[in-house]
Amino acid sequence: MSDTLTYTPAVKRATDAIYARMRRVVPEIEWPVHAPYIARINALKAERNAVILAHNYQTPEIFHGVADYTGDSLGLAQQAKEADADFIVVCGVHFMAETAKIVNFDKTVLIPDLRAGCSLADAITGEDVRQLKARYPGVPVVTYVNTTADVKAESDVCCTSANAIQIVESLGTDRVIFLPDEYLGHYVAQHTDVDVILWKGSCEVHERFTGAELRRYREQTPGIEIIAHPECPPDVLAEADFVGSTSGMIDFVDRQRPERVVMVTECSMSDNVAVEFPDVEFVRPCNLCPHMKRITLPAILNCLEKLEFEVTLDADLAKRAYGAVQRMLDLPKRKAA
Repeated sequence: MSDTLTYTPAVKRATDAIYARMRRVVPEIEWPVHAPYIARINALKAERNAVILAHNYQTPEIFHGVADYTGDSLGLAQQAKEADADFIVVCGVHFMAETAKIVNFDKTVLIPDLRAGCSLADAITGEDVRQLKARYPGVPVVTYVNTTADVKAESDVCCTSANAIQIVESLGTDRVIFLPDEYLGHYVAQHTDVDVILWKGSCEVHERFTGAELRRYREQTPGIEIIAHPECPPDVLAEADFVGSTSGMIDFVDRQRPERVVMVTECSMSDNVAVEFPDVEFVRPCNLCPHMKRITLPAILNCLEKLEFEVTLDADLAKRAYGAVQRMLDLPKRKAA
C-alpha cells in the first residue's frame, strides 16, 4: 500500500492526462497528494469490476479523477439502473446510494462514508407521509428524490429538481402533495396551475443564500449572469437570470457561454463545470455541503479495498420504493431545466 500511495514517476505518468484537465481548479502543489489515490482507485475499479457514480457536488479530484459516471440526482439514478458492474460505488450522500440500490437491488451498492447524510432527507419520515395521506385522502404524493427509501415507499412518484414540474403536471390532478423541499415546492407551484401542498423541509446549503448576496454580486461584477438552484429561497430565485437543476445549470452555461457567471449552489460544482468551460469566468460563492465532503479519495480507496460500506434495504420496502422511482424514470427524457 505505501508504495502505491507515493507520488512515483509511474503514478505521475498514469495521472498526467487526468491532471491536465483539471489544472485550472486543482493547485499543482496538491496533485502529488491526490494522484497516488487516483491511480490506485482506478486500477482497483478494474480489478473489482466496480463503477463509481459521482454527484456534481463532489470535489474535482473525485469528479474528474475517478468517476465513471457523473451527474445530478436524476442522472445518477438513471446510470445506476444501467450499471453493468459487480459493485456500484456512490460518491454522494446516503439517499443517492439507497436510490441506486432500489433500482439495482441485486447489485452490491457501496458508499464510502455512511455518515454522508442530507438535511432534506432528515426532514421527513415515512410516518409523516402516512399522516399526510390520511389528512388528504386520494391526493397523489410527489416526493423529491432527496429522501430516504421509507419515504419513497409511501409515495406515488419521485422527482428531481430537473423534472419536478413535468412530474407534477403528468399526474393530471388538480392537487398534489409535494415533499419535502419547501422552496422547490414553492417554485413548482409558481410554474403550474396544480395546487401544491408543501412540507417544511430545506437544504442546509441552498437556504443560506440570500437575495441581498446576489445583488452584491451584480454591483461588484457588472454583466455577470446569475444562475440558481430551485432549492434556494424565493428571494434568491427572484434575483437570478436562470433557475434550474444542476444539470440545467450546466446546459445553460453550454448554450449561453456567458463571459462571467455565478452558480448559486454547492461550491464544488463551479470547479467541476469550470474544467469543461475554460472560456467562462466562474465567480464562486462557497457554501459547502458538509455531507458531500465526507466523501474523499482515501474513503473511496478504503471502500474498494474492504468493500465497505454496503447499503442494504428490506426487500419489500425496496420494491415499494422502486415503483415511485421507476415511474419517474419512465417519463420521456427530460428537457433541460
